[in-house]
Amino acid sequence: MKLGDARKRLWQILEKGNSKDKVSVYTDIFLICLIILNIAAVLLETVDSIYSVYKIEFLVFERLSTFIFLIEYIFRVWVCVEDDTKKKKSSATIKRLKYMITWPAIIDLLAVLSGILPMIFNVDLRILRALRMLRLLKFSRYFKVMNLLLGVLKEEKQSFLAAMFLLTIAMLIASTGIYIFEKDAQPEKFGSIPEAMWWAVATLTTVGYGDVTPITPMGKLFGAIVTIIGIGTVALPSGILASGFSDQLKRRQNTYKDELSKALQDGIITNAERSKLSRIAEDMNLSIDQIKIMEKKLKDDN
Repeated sequence: MKLGDARKRLWQILEKGNSKDKVSVYTDIFLICLIILNIAAVLLETVDSIYSVYKIEFLVFERLSTFIFLIEYIFRVWVCVEDDTKKKKSSATIKRLKYMITWPAIIDLLAVLSGILPMIFNVDLRILRALRMLRLLKFSRYFKVMNLLLGVLKEEKQSFLAAMFLLTIAMLIASTGIYIFEKDAQPEKFGSIPEAMWWAVATLTTVGYGDVTPITPMGKLFGAIVTIIGIGTVALPSGILASGFSDQLKRRQNTYKDELSKALQDGIITNAERSKLSRIAEDMNLSIDQIKIMEKKLKDDN
């Protein structure tokens, strides 16, 4: 097998995620299981009674996982030039550099660095475990729902920033107000605006831990107003996210419908067209029921 053919085959295994390619499927399953085991290891390492007994085993597993993630990262950078979805022609070096600054590649790099950095620097164990938890982000490559969420966050970032800005203003107003009303009555709890921010966050998010509460009449009245305002303010990001999800799903369905309409123009869906539609449906994470409903509706219309 030529080097170019080997690279293309490796790209199909790592990137395609084709359900009909058993090697690709088994590779995905292996990497998903490895990520899950890594997260489980991080959690178990925080249990002193377990970590003290299996410290060596945890270390060996971590080194082995880091080695596998490193090999995976190197392979992905090497084979990324085989991506035929990019219409723009570029040199292999440029393609690799562009790939290395994409979100999936950065996540893969972080997964590797979280294991390599402790070998070079003296890193606090708690920080190390926090870094290794970043490997959770690798799931975004294998679960399209996470990609959908990231897509929504990217598209709605301006709306999210506006909502967070309003929430920040509300928090500052709430903490300043409660500081004015409660400072003299409870100086140990509301002695400064930064100290009052904890109450503001808990009240605006309607969590209400109850560890810090106003006791003056004006403080209680102000607290009630802040709670009511908080219901609307905190609901904004949820509404934006729900709306974004709905728009994304509609767009995906419309993309499939457009391709299906083109395929049905001659009244027959060829094997090549069916294969293309299957790939689109898989990429769009459309269910079989959704596809059947769309196909039936379009056939009836035609």
